[in-house]
Amino acid sequence: MEPYLIPTTSCEVEMVEKRSRFIGRLWPVESEEEARARIQETGKQYHDARHTCWCYMLREGGIERYSDDGEPQGTAGQPMLELFRKKGIQNYCCTVTRYFGGILLGTGGLVRAYSHTAGLALEASGISIVRLWQVIETECSYSLLERAKLTAESCGGFVENVEYSASILMTVLVPAENAESFCQRITDLSSGTAFCLPAGERFMAAPHIPAAGE
Repeated sequence: MEPYLIPTTSCEVEMVEKRSRFIGRLWPVESEEEARARIQETGKQYHDARHTCWCYMLREGGIERYSDDGEPQGTAGQPMLELFRKKGIQNYCCTVTRYFGGILLGTGGLVRAYSHTAGLALEASGISIVRLWQVIETECSYSLLERAKLTAESCGGFVENVEYSASILMTVLVPAENAESFCQRITDLSSGTAFCLPAGERFMAAPHIPAAGE
């Protein structure tokens, strides 16, 4: 299965624009039922707000939905959806609730406010990548620890666990296609004194480390 990006965790953020209060909420979701439940839950919690706009996207079936909830067409749900689309995020549900502050924002102002609130929610949540990882047990000297961590990151992976004893024993997860390169680089760094042992595979979400320029 191809790797894909999701929100790391659910979160809630707030911002104020010309006295209007915007409350953004974001969740990782797996189904339309779950997304609809989150939207309904938010509507009940903020029942006295003028608008609760929303969007969601599900990887399975490529389902995308959004609502402007009474705001001018194309000024709320669609800009929010576009923000997540540009970031490549899938399996999410985002709501932005607005308490009107008495000052009209105009079409452009609404687009900016809703998309910015959604962006703040994504920033607060963080981004994880779901993919197949190769698990590698690596033993090296203390002096190589930081360079080994950087090597894992440069191969698109991360250090999941570190055990400290006479030497360092790390559990490293890297994309399956980069496992051989990682092991070779560790061997080169240590002049052949460190070792890497394959320890299985996992299909799971893990923190996304953007590549340079991403």
